Amino acid sequence: MNRHGWSTRWIALVLYPFGAGAMGVNVFFAALIFSWVGGPVLTTGWAIAIGCVIGVPATWAFARHIRHLMDEADAQAAD
Repeated sequence: MNRHGWSTRWIALVLYPFGAGAMGVNVFFAALIFSWVGGPVLTTGWAIAIGCVIGVPATWAFARHIRHLMDEADAQAAD
């Protein structure tokens, strides 16, 4: 199969700022919910740092999904 368009790596690189930001927000809100049962509330700096780390695999998985959808669309267009 001949792939057209962006590679998975390029898609992940472009989407990483959004993935890291989304993960940072999720970590911050999860810490707030965890604080209801006595856990510590994370500072925004820690939430951003953890979000940057968690954002790597999350963005990679999303980029693979987008690449798969692009491949399916190309296969349907070729039919």
